Amino acid sequence: MRSKVVLRRLFRNKQARYGIVALVLLVLLAYVGPYFGSYDWTDKDFMAFMSAPDADHWWGTTSIGQDMYAVTLRGMQKSIIIGLLVALIATGLAAVVGAFAGYFGGWIDRALMWGVDLLLVLPSFLIIAIISPRLRDASWLWFVLLLAAFSWMITSRVVRSMTLSLREREYVLAAVYMGIPRWKIIFRHIVPNLSSLLIIDATLNVSGAIIGEAALSFFGFGIQPPDVSLGTLIAEGSRNATGYPWLFVFPAGLLVAMVLAVNLIGDGLRDALDPGSNS
Repeated sequence: MRSKVVLRRLFRNKQARYGIVALVLLVLLAYVGPYFGSYDWTDKDFMAFMSAPDADHWWGTTSIGQDMYAVTLRGMQKSIIIGLLVALIATGLAAVVGAFAGYFGGWIDRALMWGVDLLLVLPSFLIIAIISPRLRDASWLWFVLLLAAFSWMITSRVVRSMTLSLREREYVLAAVYMGIPRWKIIFRHIVPNLSSLLIIDATLNVSGAIIGEAALSFFGFGIQPPDVSLGTLIAEGSRNATGYPWLFVFPAGLLVAMVLAVNLIGDGLRDALDPGSNS
C-alpha cells in the first residue's frame, strides 16, 4: 500500500517525471540504439579517419576509424553497469555496517565506526589511482569494487544513528523477547524500516559512481583499452575538442544527461518518501 502512495507522489512530481522519461530514453539508446547503427563498436572504417558526422557515420569517426555512434553507446553501457553495481554494493555495505554498529553497540560499534572513520580520512582518489594500474589485466569488476569501497561510509553513519532509535521500538523488542536471532532482527525489522533512506542513497550513488568512473577513466585509472567508457571517450575527445568537436560533445553530453536524469529521480524519490523534506 505504501509503495503505491510513494509511486503516486513520485509521478506527480514534474521533475521526477522528466528524469524518469529521460533515463528510460537514455537506457534504450544505450542498449537498443546499437541495433540501428551500421557499425559495431569494434569495426574500423579505414576510409574514414576523424571524419565529421554524415549519413554513413551519424556521429563521425575516431582517429582509428571507429564509428563514434557505436563506440559512444558501448561506453554508455559500461558506465550504466558500473553505476548500478557500485550503487548496489555501496548502499548494501552501508546498510549492513551501519545497522550492525547501531544495533549491537559496544565494541562492535566502536570497531566498525573506527573503520568508517579511517576510510573517510583516506584519500580515496589517490588510493584508487595507485591500485588501478596494478589491475590493468584483471577484470573491470575490480574497478567497481574499488569505487564501491569508498562510497558507503557517510551513509553508514546515518544508518547507525537511525538504528539507535529503531532498536528501541516495540516490534524490535518483541522480536528479542521471542528469541529471534539478532542478525535476523536486523534484516527483518531494522533494514526494511530504513528503505526510504537506502533507496534515495542508492539512486544518488548511481550518478556519483558514473561521475567517479568518468573522472578516473579521464586520468587513465579506470576502464582500460580496448574497452571503453564515457570517461575514456571524454578523455580522448578532449584532446581534439576544438578541431573535432564530435569526439567530445557526444560522450560528454550523454554523461551530463544521465547524471541529471538520475539526480532528478533521486530528488523526486526523496520528496515522495519524505513529503516533509521540502518544507
